[in-house]
Amino acid sequence: MAESSTPSRERIVAGAADLISRRGLNATSIRELAKHAKAPLGSTYHYFPEGKRQLATEAVRYAGTAVARILRKELDEGPVAGLRAFLTLWRGIVVESDFHAGCPVLAVAVEEPPADEIPPALVAAAEAFEDWEQLLTQSLRAHGADRERAPALAALIVASVEGAIAMCRAKRSMQPLDQVAQQLEVLIADALDGSV
Repeated sequence: MAESSTPSRERIVAGAADLISRRGLNATSIRELAKHAKAPLGSTYHYFPEGKRQLATEAVRYAGTAVARILRKELDEGPVAGLRAFLTLWRGIVVESDFHAGCPVLAVAVEEPPADEIPPALVAAAEAFEDWEQLLTQSLRAHGADRERAPALAALIVASVEGAIAMCRAKRSMQPLDQVAQQLEVLIADALDGSV
């Protein structure tokens, strides 16, 4: 019985990713991250002895990996299927949170880092974006996009979707994501010579 009441390391990481997606990293403490995950502070420090810095980094990696897993699965069907899965994921998060949550990777990426260091969470955010771009690039190339054009289009897809998520939260409307989705599908179709 006691084992089931002790939160798993993954649950704490997932809870931290969720809170970071809502408030950003700088606005949250390790205590708030633990509370949001319904974990005792002692358990949180047990799993993350380096504190907030370690937990935040793992939360960003967790989010990045979760998105990459979805992309990897759907991109087998083609770039449009991958884009649609990417959009469906974020639509669900934004809508289910009533526009309070967005992308924890983006949340960490837009915050000002300390002047004298690059925090590990920011490095993890850059790695997540790079991973998503590489997956999209590979799929675009595999489905007929020009080898040189594919990386730029993949970067445009990630940047557009991430920016649209922020706009949706600000406007409390899914219209920006819908507009971006429509335009990205046109660009992908063009890059694949219409063979979506």
